[in-house]
Amino acid sequence: MYVSVIGGGADTCGDEDLRIAQELGRGIAKLGATLVCGGKGGVMEAVCRGVKEIGGTTIGILPSDDRREKNEHVDHAVITGMGIMRNALVVLNGDVVVAVDGGYGTLSELALAANYGKKVLGIGTWDLDFVEEHESVDSLLLSLKKHLG
Repeated sequence: MYVSVIGGGADTCGDEDLRIAQELGRGIAKLGATLVCGGKGGVMEAVCRGVKEIGGTTIGILPSDDRREKNEHVDHAVITGMGIMRNALVVLNGDVVVAVDGGYGTLSELALAANYGKKVLGIGTWDLDFVEEHESVDSLLLSLKKHLG
């Protein structure tokens, strides 16, 4: 099982978003799922940190061709040299996509998820009709567990 987490970068997300992402990461690891994300800062780093706290596995799909850009909690860094076009790879590799916060990069990933027919869960993200929005991480994790089987 793979869960793609998308969301705000280091320069856009707030402390509450980071707390939510880290708690989400712990929950993903407890479910036994592998995390897929963009591998850099902000929500991506916080969710990776949470996964690693529980001993889970993280995959970071990087926009550049430099593995040194990954955050310290990424186990497997995939370099692409594709810039933001790597967003499609982040979305495609998850059985479910989860959005936390996010700007226009996240919006593009949400559109890709809809286009690829992915189930999308969200917390504090874009208000779109195909995003199953949740008020708490606990609620989101219950839904995630259901969708992962």
